[in-house]
Amino acid sequence: RLYQECEKLKKLMSANASDLPMNIECFMNDIDVSGTMNSKTFSLQCQHIHVKQKHLICKTNVSLSLLELKKEDIYAVEIVGGTTRIPAVKEKISKFFGKEVSTTLNADEAVARGCALQCAILSPAFKVREFSITDLIPYPISLRWNSPAEEGLSDCEVFPKNHAAPFSKVLTFYRKEPFTLEAYYSSPKELPYPDPAIAHFLVQKVTPQTDGSSSKVKVKVRVNIHGIFSVSSASLVEVHKSDENEEPMETDQHAKEEEKMQVDQEEQQKPEEQQQAQPENKADSEEMETSQADSKDKKVDQPPQAKKAKVKTTTVDLPIENQLVWQIGKDMLNLFIENEGKMIMQDKLEKERNDAKNAVEEYVYDMRDKLCGIYEKFVSEDDRNTFTLKLEDTENWLYEDGEDQPKQIYIDKLTELKTLGQPIQARFQESEERPKAFEDLGKQIQQYMKTVHAFKAKDEQYDHLDEADVAKVEKSANEAMEWMNNKLNLQNKRSLTLDPVIKAKDIQAKTKELTSICNPIVTKPKPKVELPKEEQKPTEPNGPVEGQGEATSGCQAAEESAAAAAPTATEKKLPEMDID
Repeated sequence: RLYQECEKLKKLMSANASDLPMNIECFMNDIDVSGTMNSKTFSLQCQHIHVKQKHLICKTNVSLSLLELKKEDIYAVEIVGGTTRIPAVKEKISKFFGKEVSTTLNADEAVARGCALQCAILSPAFKVREFSITDLIPYPISLRWNSPAEEGLSDCEVFPKNHAAPFSKVLTFYRKEPFTLEAYYSSPKELPYPDPAIAHFLVQKVTPQTDGSSSKVKVKVRVNIHGIFSVSSASLVEVHKSDENEEPMETDQHAKEEEKMQVDQEEQQKPEEQQQAQPENKADSEEMETSQADSKDKKVDQPPQAKKAKVKTTTVDLPIENQLVWQIGKDMLNLFIENEGKMIMQDKLEKERNDAKNAVEEYVYDMRDKLCGIYEKFVSEDDRNTFTLKLEDTENWLYEDGEDQPKQIYIDKLTELKTLGQPIQARFQESEERPKAFEDLGKQIQQYMKTVHAFKAKDEQYDHLDEADVAKVEKSANEAMEWMNNKLNLQNKRSLTLDPVIKAKDIQAKTKELTSICNPIVTKPKPKVELPKEEQKPTEPNGPVEGQGEATSGCQAAEESAAAAAPTATEKKLPEMDID
């Protein structure tokens, strides 16, 4: 109550300079507390805290000098955070920058909103407006290595303070053997950790050139988007020198000689019929050799030219071994990992314990409601009162002594309750399943009795069945009917508060037994009857029947005479046509 009243008074003082009352009724020993406070008195009492504000102002001044900015270059000052509501803080910031501070943003949520916006900018799943945001490296980072030329250590500041990130740089070294780069922070006094070392990077498989000189090694260092420094890659540049090929004339002559040799080989493979043409080819080849020899002599007379050396470079990736310097020792780190595992196991055990406790509580509420509902007919009055009293005692125990008990205690308590509630649940479940089981058995008996009556009525569908098998079906159906009626009568006479005479699984077993006996007989297929073969009809004669041939020949003769008469009639009509 005192804390709440003080918080209320602080918020009121941030907007009022007058005296504000503070009242707490019955604060301690039925004594009321009252008083007044104003912002001026409160600032005097917090004077020792304002010293930290001066330190922050000095840091702000240093930051401006590093950024090469002046106070006049600042357009506006926006302050965020709950502490900025204090008038003294606003006054000092306004006095330092020489202008009024702005408080248009939500002081409590501004940082969280900015982080959410930055995450959305970096995420590919969101599309936001384009913002120009440049991350900076807060502490300068340097590299140190062994220098063979200076026979000592050399270092270089790779990323100065407030350098943009992410950023990559490529450094070039000349080495004959593997070497190590040590990364560290250049300003250890500014670090929140005592050790400024970052990591050691061993560049492996560095070999000299073929002439024994140092190889050129390019090392790429990078500060990623998370501000983590690393040596991302290293490559060795190999230089290969080779003499230039022979001059073009000599190359052409050599090619012609090879061509001549190929021609000679082809001529040797020709048949003997073309041997007469070989002297001419040889003469031509001799003339070609002579011309080549003359050109070679002319070439020898000219002064020789200096041969040029070709330089080829190849890049080989080098493996890098990282040895990170942890701010926490391995023993301490292993201890933390072990403690984390213990906490995870403790959380798991606690969850299992709570689940066991909730199971007991759930069973108590569920059974208490059902004892006065659907289970009411299946439990006697005395048993219901005893069980209800047991459930109430368990509920009281859960909220008193059983509030924080081991898991096994709750399991034992649930088992104890189920020994009383399980028979009631079983009787209810049997009463739900038993009528359906009796109904299925009655349907099977009725179906088989219909088959027996149809067989006795000489139905064609069952006339193929054996009389002994049908008698067996009738006997099994009658026995099942008698068994079912007997069990039904016994169960109807028995009270629902007692265990049933017959269970649903026994009725289902009886139905299965009856089906296994009767079903193969009833579903026996009829034997197949072969149909009698049809008698073959006499074949019809292929030739013409008597009188048919003569009639056919007469028709053909009439058609031929008509066809012969047709052109004659046409010829008679031609002179009647007008011809132009």
